[in-house]
Amino acid sequence: MALHGSSPLLPLLMLSLLLVPPPTTAAAGHRPPSKPILARLDKDPSTSLYTIFIKSGGAPLVVNLAGPLIWSTCAPAHRTIPCSSSVCRVANRSRPASCAYTSGGQPGSAGRHCACTASPYNPVTGQCGRGDVTAVPLAANATDGKNPLFPVSFSAVGSCAPDGLLTSLPSGAAGVVGLSRLPLSLPSQVASALKVAKEFALCLPGGGDSGAAIFGPFQLLAAPPVELAERLRSEPVPLVRNPRNGAYYFRVTGIAVNLVRVPIPRHALDLSARRGTGGVTLSTVTPYTTLRSDVYRPLLRAFDAATGGIPRAPPVTPFEMCYQVSALGSTRLGFGVANIDLMLDGGRNWTLPGGSSLAQVDEQTACFAFLEMGSATAVPGSPAVILGGFQLENHLLLFDLEKGTMGFSGLLAGIRTGCSNFNFTMGSS
Repeated sequence: MALHGSSPLLPLLMLSLLLVPPPTTAAAGHRPPSKPILARLDKDPSTSLYTIFIKSGGAPLVVNLAGPLIWSTCAPAHRTIPCSSSVCRVANRSRPASCAYTSGGQPGSAGRHCACTASPYNPVTGQCGRGDVTAVPLAANATDGKNPLFPVSFSAVGSCAPDGLLTSLPSGAAGVVGLSRLPLSLPSQVASALKVAKEFALCLPGGGDSGAAIFGPFQLLAAPPVELAERLRSEPVPLVRNPRNGAYYFRVTGIAVNLVRVPIPRHALDLSARRGTGGVTLSTVTPYTTLRSDVYRPLLRAFDAATGGIPRAPPVTPFEMCYQVSALGSTRLGFGVANIDLMLDGGRNWTLPGGSSLAQVDEQTACFAFLEMGSATAVPGSPAVILGGFQLENHLLLFDLEKGTMGFSGLLAGIRTGCSNFNFTMGSS
């Protein structure tokens, strides 16, 4: 799969998605090696949510990185699964606390014709519903490492949902696909159905562009030769398991602005293993990075001080601090402002340059793209920091569910490309 340089003014870079064949055995010697699959991601401008085109029939599903399962509206006639099945127990294991059981359909019910139901959850509104557990038809493209080859169709266990649960999702979306670490997430089920490694990558696009999701083992090469995926695998960031959910948490020891550590309370970023609260997590349904007040306020003050010489503009909702675009310098990585570093174990940093810290809201104004956590922005589990979609855009993110690690590339603009440059044309070169 090719990625092409995004600007004719820049040297052309080609990124090719190359297959890493899984180990074969004598018994499997006559079978072709499993191939990764790739699906397109879009960003909806009205909701800032990301959708994936993987459901048979064409209707996109909203991407929820922390979601436990796949859910969508269903036709009146659809397959059901018995309440007594092990799949039913798994489907209800991660039921949101706010979803109460309705009559019937509970796992373990003794009724002979009892159909298993689950509790699909809308991560935008916080509402949940009830729906039959069913087989959801999915489809994506396999790749030989250079081009899309052919469509691959398969089924996954998911939940039906009432039409009302689509409220606040992008127009035309049929439901939500969960990408969490749990057994019924899309990555887990793709690995099982297609016999590929339990590994996936996200490249979230900015507004108006398309990105990609890749499931299975792959390599991503840039020319002149830079191997991105293997580099991410060789520099893994351990994931921290939250006992309350399957979201992706990682340990952050501090935050720095312009290489100066921000004075936040000790242990403010720690995850409580007992309560499942605090910590730093990733989200594709939170538009901008959102921080608890004891972390947000010191960060805001530090960034304000580091950019003190740049003329301000009136604040634009939902942002608190904004700048005059005409006074901001420009670099390959966005506006020329102080970097924000998430400080990781081992002396490593996840650096957020101007392209990830300032959001341009109109021709004259760019704003500090971080928000203070409140009742309207809190999510289940109350993390200390939710690293939101804007800060994840145009980074290659690699998740290895078997090893419990992730990797991040930094802004791909640094190598003159981006998530919008995947080539989805069948048979193209």
